[in-house]
Parts: sequence; structure tokens; C-alpha cells
Amino acid sequence: MKTARMLVVTAGSLALSLSAMAQNTKPAEKPADKKDPAPVKQPDKAEIKATTPEFHEGTQKRHDHFNEISKEGKAKLVFVGDSITEAWEGPGRQVWDKFYAKRAAANFGISGDRTEHVLWRLDHGNFDGLSPDLVVIMIGTNNTGHRQDKPEDTAAGIKAIIDRIEKKCPKTKILLLGVFPRSETADHPHRKLNIAINEIIKGYADNKRVFYKDIASAFFNGKGDLTKDIMPDYLHLTAEGYKRWAEAIEEDLAKLLGEKKDAEAKPQKAEPASKK
Repeated sequence: MKTARMLVVTAGSLALSLSAMAQNTKPAEKPADKKDPAPVKQPDKAEIKATTPEFHEGTQKRHDHFNEISKEGKAKLVFVGDSITEAWEGPGRQVWDKFYAKRAAANFGISGDRTEHVLWRLDHGNFDGLSPDLVVIMIGTNNTGHRQDKPEDTAAGIKAIIDRIEKKCPKTKILLLGVFPRSETADHPHRKLNIAINEIIKGYADNKRVFYKDIASAFFNGKGDLTKDIMPDYLHLTAEGYKRWAEAIEEDLAKLLGEKKDAEAKPQKAEPASKK
């Protein structure tokens, strides 16, 4: 009997102990859900500098002047380019006055400009409010000279310039000139790069809105060399060089501007006198 009581007491104590343990024991925490590791960001492809708009330090004043011309909306012929274009205001001044002053022409050339600088200008006011009849583009040699850009990159920058002008000025025609020859020898890497650029950009002409012309031959002598009387540093033009440029594109400009030269006008036949 005594033994039975002890068993009952022991069993009760054990039950109480198990109950207390159950109350003090926290339920097992579920393991945290495993999250997928964050995707590793792939490095971006290197931007093509020639097609990435970039401000050209030190050119703000001239850029603002172009914007003023654009807002006036009067220019009918615009030249876009680098120092070779800007120097129409230097050694090319007399030639400019002879060929272009009467045509309400504007010079949008900036020394040292590469394609990305022209793109920045177009994104920041150039041609806003302007709808010229014709734009002459000659750009790219500084991409060659400063960085030795791949011809494909420079050509892509030129194409982006054309696209922007076409969008801003839907009624404007474009005369795209081949990048001028440069360097003293024909086998110089810079000369070869410019030739390679031209091989690409000539394909941009649709002969409806965009027209292409390579006038390199205008600057060579009879032996196919560049001479210092045309390009004293084998890059920039003398007054004679600008004369040759103007003469090389004159017929194209007259046609694209819809002009009719007096010399080309057909003489009218005289009506026969009526018999009395």
C-alpha cells in the first residue's frame, strides 16, 4: 500500500515536471527562408565616346552665339564642324564673303570639336528654332587626331549628328562631306583612319535629304600629295585651301539650295515678227 502511494506521488511529480518543462520550452524556430543571392551586376559596356554627348570646355560663349543665331531663325545655310570650319572666319574670310555672305550663311564650327561635342551642342540649343535650307557637315578629324577612335565609332558619331539635325529640322537637306585628308604621307595612320571613316559615312547618303561628297582631290597636287601652300600643318587650310573647298562644292550648293545661275538660264527664243 505504501509502495503504491509512492508510485502515485512519483508519477504525479513526473507529470508536473514535464508540464513545467513544456511551458518553459520555446517552440523551435523555423529556419529562415534562404534568399537567392543578389544578382551580380554585369559591367556595362564601355560607352562609345564619339556618340556620348560631352561639353567642350571653353566653348560656352561661342555655343551661346550659335543658340542666338538659331533663335533668330534667319540662317539658310549652316556649316557644322571643327577648327577647319571655324577658320572660315580666319584665312577663309574673303572666300566666305564671296560665296556665302549673300546666302544668309552661318558658321557653326568650333576649334577642337569632336563628334561628341557637336552632339552636346545639338542637345543644348543649337538649331532650336532654325530651319535652314541646307546644312554642310564636315567633322571627325579630331576623333582621329586626339584619340585615334575606331572609324566605326567616329562614323557612328557622325550618324548621330545627322539624325539629330534631321529630327530638329525635318525640311532641311544635308551635304555630308568626307573627312578631309590630313598628315604629310599617304601611309600615315591618321590619313588612313580618315579614309576608313569616309568609306562608312558615304553610305549615309539617301540622295533625298542627305547627300555625300568627298572633295579630298581638291587639296592634292598633281602627284597626290598634300602641300604646305594648301595645308601648312597638313591639317588646316590656307586661303587657297578655302577657295578650293568653296569651288569644289559650289555646284552642289547651288543645286541643293534651289538656286538658278544666270549662266545656266536658257536664252529665250525671239518670237518671229508678225507679217503685216
